[in-house]
Amino acid sequence: MKLPDKKTKDYNGRLYQSRITNIQKKLKLGEIFLLFAASHKIRNRDVEYKFRQNSDFYYLTGITEEDSILAITKDTAGMFCLPKDKEKEIWTGIRLGKEKIKSMLGLDFTYDLTEWEKQKPAILIGNHTLYYFFGENPDRDRELITECRNLSERAREGKFGPHRIEHPNFLHEERLTKSKEEISLLKNAAEVTKLGHMRIMRESKPGMYEYELEALLDQEYLKYGSIGGGYGHIVAAGKNACILHYVSNDDILKDGDLVLVDSGAEWNYYTADVTRVFPVGKKFTEAQKTVYEVVLYAQKNAIHNSVVGTPFNEVHEKTVRFLSDCLREMGFLKGSLDEIIEKGTYRKFYMHRTGHYLGMDVHDVGRYFLEGKSRPLKDGQVVTVEPGLYFDPSDDTIPKEFRGIGIRIEDDILIHGKTPINLTESIPKEISEIEALKA
Repeated sequence: MKLPDKKTKDYNGRLYQSRITNIQKKLKLGEIFLLFAASHKIRNRDVEYKFRQNSDFYYLTGITEEDSILAITKDTAGMFCLPKDKEKEIWTGIRLGKEKIKSMLGLDFTYDLTEWEKQKPAILIGNHTLYYFFGENPDRDRELITECRNLSERAREGKFGPHRIEHPNFLHEERLTKSKEEISLLKNAAEVTKLGHMRIMRESKPGMYEYELEALLDQEYLKYGSIGGGYGHIVAAGKNACILHYVSNDDILKDGDLVLVDSGAEWNYYTADVTRVFPVGKKFTEAQKTVYEVVLYAQKNAIHNSVVGTPFNEVHEKTVRFLSDCLREMGFLKGSLDEIIEKGTYRKFYMHRTGHYLGMDVHDVGRYFLEGKSRPLKDGQVVTVEPGLYFDPSDDTIPKEFRGIGIRIEDDILIHGKTPINLTESIPKEISEIEALKA
């Protein structure tokens, strides 16, 4: 796979226009969908976190400005956006403005954001159902509930507002299946991720700190045009690998330990999600190698099972059964295989799921169950496959050579008929490949 082009792509207005049109087709008369852009978040005092647009808002508009509001009905689509303001633009950058946004997205109307309070009743009135991501912003929730109540009190005028709020699952169903363009972006994210993972495999050595490896990851990602990691880097040396979401990244790398790195580059709002484990020194110990081979075999089986028609949860259940059987044969679990699974004693060593959806968000949107049943995998979905085994460093019932070993191996899989496509397969994970890099 060649490196992605570093140049920023031109704005694809037709793509976003078609996505808005698709949403309109899903709405009926009397239904309105409101979507709010992200706001800047304060890091401390008057310092803001680096801004990232809400994934849903970017998916539908490609607009990266904060605080905009998208309103869609079956017949119309419009936006409230930041007004042009020369003085503020000197400090924070050029704003698109309502006229340009209207042209870019082919909207029926656009207003300055300052008009929202005035226009809000007119936008909502006459619609009985409001589609809105309720629960994400309590202030916004209260605002909309209050407005709906105010409109309901105008019934004697023959007017009404929404009396029902529904979660817009239809948008997340759209995002669940990836287009060719989206898959291309995920491939770019995977390729940049590969460069980061391979560099830290080569350059890590005893005496370095976890944050030094984190810095190398960021350097590689930014160097090739990524905006950085799609989530907080996990760089866990030694026993820290037994903490699933370890993000302190401030410990020292010791010879004889392993390093677990869970990190993925984000490319144009699409993120990879990859985990690799490698020795701080040159070689795996025999105990480390034993556990690693079990997890790797489980991962390969799970990838093989990730085919169209297979219920998503079935991949996890088969992985649990395999790992439990291995732990039983190795003497870490007692009893029959069915007893181990029924009682959940395997969770002492394997306590998370085998995968999740992947896309614009690292834990991407989409329902895992439909009508109470695990959803079958379908073409165009992208999932992670990430089995693991973790041996509590403080558990003296575990042989000493296994304590503190934490291994997770994760790849990004495109569902493609009966032949799953591993988007991250070029990132080394065989013991021989890793030890060759370390050498």
